[in-house]
Amino acid sequence: MALKFASRLLVVGTLCATLLACGSDQPTLSPLPTGATILAFGDSLTKGTGASSTQSYPAILSRLTGRDVVNAGIPGELSGDGLKRLPTVLAATKPQLMILCHGGNDMLRKKDLSDAANNIESMIGIAQAQGVEVMLIGVPKPGLFLGTADLYPNIANAAGIPAEHNVLADILSEPHLKSDPIHPNGQGYERMAEAIVAVLQKSGAL
Repeated sequence: MALKFASRLLVVGTLCATLLACGSDQPTLSPLPTGATILAFGDSLTKGTGASSTQSYPAILSRLTGRDVVNAGIPGELSGDGLKRLPTVLAATKPQLMILCHGGNDMLRKKDLSDAANNIESMIGIAQAQGVEVMLIGVPKPGLFLGTADLYPNIANAAGIPAEHNVLADILSEPHLKSDPIHPNGQGYERMAEAIVAVLQKSGAL
């Protein structure tokens, strides 16, 4: 009797685990080999404006993950210019994963956000067409009350890719974590890198 009861518990437990796995909508990434290259692509938030080069989030991410992280951030770049630049960067770096953080300058310059969304979607598509997986970083809209622009979760959901939507808004809401109104300081970039690592771990990349 005890053996039958134990067997039933095992079956029920297995079914529950299977249902939970099937019901999870958490996007996944392929595990990153030790020698993998990660491409950090974006603007000044990727470059690390407001901190030293060793305090940028890509530099900290490299130390935290033990992987080579290429910092391909250009301050002031609009998403349309990033879209034009991306193919050359992908060809030169041959990454396994791209962390995309773009569109902030479009919002600062009050550009059409539908164009920015299309540009970001196109960047994701270009990378994926070359077998490069993508993680997206949400950027907050400028304003008194910071909140990530809706276009980022919409894009991530549509593309089925992992994303970190809150960390930049949280950092820029804390005076001690930023160097100016729109850029983190070294401590802020460290917080950003740690949040990215958490997403990569949850998605199975690390």
